[in-house]
Amino acid sequence: MAQVKSLDAQLESTWNDRYEKNNDIPHACQLLQEFSHLLLPKHTALDLASGLGGNALLLAKSGLTTTAWDLSSVGIKKLKSLASQQSLDIHAQVRNIIEAPPLENSFDVIVVSYFLERSLFPALLAALKPSGLLFYETFVRDKPAGVGPANPAYLLEQNELLQLCDGLVIRAYREEGMLGDVTKGCRNVAMLVGQKRPNEER
Repeated sequence: MAQVKSLDAQLESTWNDRYEKNNDIPHACQLLQEFSHLLLPKHTALDLASGLGGNALLLAKSGLTTTAWDLSSVGIKKLKSLASQQSLDIHAQVRNIIEAPPLENSFDVIVVSYFLERSLFPALLAALKPSGLLFYETFVRDKPAGVGPANPAYLLEQNELLQLCDGLVIRAYREEGMLGDVTKGCRNVAMLVGQKRPNEER
């Protein structure tokens, strides 16, 4: 247990250093920007592994009751400051999402970008309320060299995201791989919007 906590502390320190040096204005991931028209105001939303909170800011601006979780205290602090400046109500919290994933039926919308922990998927799908939406965008292995992480543990296999989200109704999916002109299109990531089926109780 002590070793796990030590690794968590190292990871937090790494991301804190990165976010401390980053003064860019955070933006929502491409997937959320393109499909924000699917969002409904007053729904509850979670930006999981939120980083500097670009997704959370868009969710809150769209009228959703927004929560953001990240391991980095610096990222959360910066997000709170931005939310205050923009008069947005975002519940931003430092949280180890692997040790403390969201509870079942707790959010209408969950957004994850550029974070991959395969073991979390059952909890993520269970955390969606009936008819809830999962927006997921992250790096793939089949991509141009030098873009994104090198460790294959953090890269999706071809169509793996579809398999991890089995059971959801797929509303949008994009994964272009290395087909054709790789200087054009969406080459580095897989993107998915999936919807949980509604309760069928009568």
